Amino acid sequence: MLNNIGLPGLLLIAVVVLVLFGRGKISSLMGEVGKGITAFKKGVGEGSKEDDAEAKRIEQQEEVGTPAVHSEKADAEPVRKG
Repeated sequence: MLNNIGLPGLLLIAVVVLVLFGRGKISSLMGEVGKGITAFKKGVGEGSKEDDAEAKRIEQQEEVGTPAVHSEKADAEPVRKG
């Protein structure tokens, strides 16, 4: 159905959306979309920094010879049944 929409079809859809919602509503919506994209990029950047910090911490622990992850199960005594 939407395989042959073409440029005239897209222009018609844009005009209908503009008439239905108005210019102010569309511009405010685009502003919100822009803020969302900015927040997403910021979150991705912060996640990368946290991953880099975690990798650096693990490398430092490996150089010192301490285990990178301390498991409570390894320190626990075995459970005896009976």
